[in-house]
Amino acid sequence: MTPETIPQAMAALAKVDADIARALPQVGAPAARARERGFATFFSTIVSQQLSVEAARSIMSRVNTLLPELHAKAVLDVEGQALRDAGLSWRKVEYARGLAEAELAGTFSADGLEQLSDEEVISAITALRGFGRWSAEIYLMFSLGRTDVFPADDLALRVALGRLKRMDDKPTPKQARQMVEHWAPWRSVGSLFLWHYYRGEPL
Repeated sequence: MTPETIPQAMAALAKVDADIARALPQVGAPAARARERGFATFFSTIVSQQLSVEAARSIMSRVNTLLPELHAKAVLDVEGQALRDAGLSWRKVEYARGLAEAELAGTFSADGLEQLSDEEVISAITALRGFGRWSAEIYLMFSLGRTDVFPADDLALRVALGRLKRMDDKPTPKQARQMVEHWAPWRSVGSLFLWHYYRGEPL
């Protein structure tokens, strides 16, 4: 999902979905978004769970001071109490150490994910404690740049889809996935558009 592919994708989505064709001129195309790949991003994902962006950023700043090189061995070498003092809950310390142990044991490879299919990536990530399908799909979209992912468990995404489709209520995750099947192979860009629409929906 690059600035170059988004206009192409939005044009394709507008052709197959009249509601997108109606809404696109009103709110415009979404901006491209990307995140780093690798172990540090998974660690940051653990930190940010159920926290505000500001709180997570503050904790990660302390973690980066504690561990200037954020990799699996460094996480296991540092005392759990030091991570707790940086702001992680004991549960998140447990998740972070589990991630590091899996990486060092070779049962999980953050750098090897790009060689896998979307479903294989989801299976690999959700096998880790503390990571659900939503986290895996977000990694697919923003770190691996996969173009056909729809994280239907995202509440804002479903609220926006319900509004776009002029429904009385938001669809369930299962309904949402069915409703956007025809967006393939651009469901990631369709998701970006829904988040954009959620923030900028015209009155």
